[in-house]
Amino acid sequence: MKTKQIVISLFLPLSMILAACSSDVVSTAVMTEKDMPSESMPDKEASMMQEDATMMDNENEAMTEHSGDNMMEDDDMTTEDPMMDDQEMEKDDISGDAIMVPDWFNTPLVNVQTGETFSVADLKGKVVLVETMAIWCSNCLKQQGQVQELHKLLGERENFISLGVDIDPNENGDALKSYIDKNDFGWWYTVAPADLAREIGQLYGDQFLNPPSTPMLIIDSHGEVHPLPFGIKSAESLLDALQSFLDGEM
Repeated sequence: MKTKQIVISLFLPLSMILAACSSDVVSTAVMTEKDMPSESMPDKEASMMQEDATMMDNENEAMTEHSGDNMMEDDDMTTEDPMMDDQEMEKDDISGDAIMVPDWFNTPLVNVQTGETFSVADLKGKVVLVETMAIWCSNCLKQQGQVQELHKLLGERENFISLGVDIDPNENGDALKSYIDKNDFGWWYTVAPADLAREIGQLYGDQFLNPPSTPMLIIDSHGEVHPLPFGIKSAESLLDALQSFLDGEM
């Protein structure tokens, strides 16, 4: 009996110690669970970061598409309009002195005084007084007398040339040279080829192939042709007709 009491007396303190230790362990475990971060938090944060990245990618794609649309609209706005180009070309043609040059301007001719070959196109930039004539024509001789007086009135002009064009197919360069030497006509003379005479008649009228009507025309410095009235014209009237072209006003 005494031994049993001793055992019980030893057992009770030991039980109390064990109980106390067990309570501390449980408390520590509870505190540890509270203090430690949850293992699910990193997964949640990672998911949120992934969602943010996805949203940023979507926004970037949307911005890129919008920018591309703007660039396409800009390209559409800056595309050249063919109709505008045609209008500008027509405007350039109007402002660029675009004059149709007749074929006879390019026909090779021979100056019977010098033997040199030239064409009317070579005289561009000068004012040219042209008379279609024939050696046998008395009215032509009178008209050329007025042209001679015209040269006296004008004096030496580098931008002016008189050109007598013999349109009679039966006359030649030698006969024409003798004619101008005899009458002391000091300007240019040539014999017209048949196709040149024909074109002049088609363009300006058949009377230009009738020497007694004393047909004359002015070619201005731009190459535009201005026919003069038929009949013998005085030196003064010729000067009046030529003056504006010589002064560069037309």
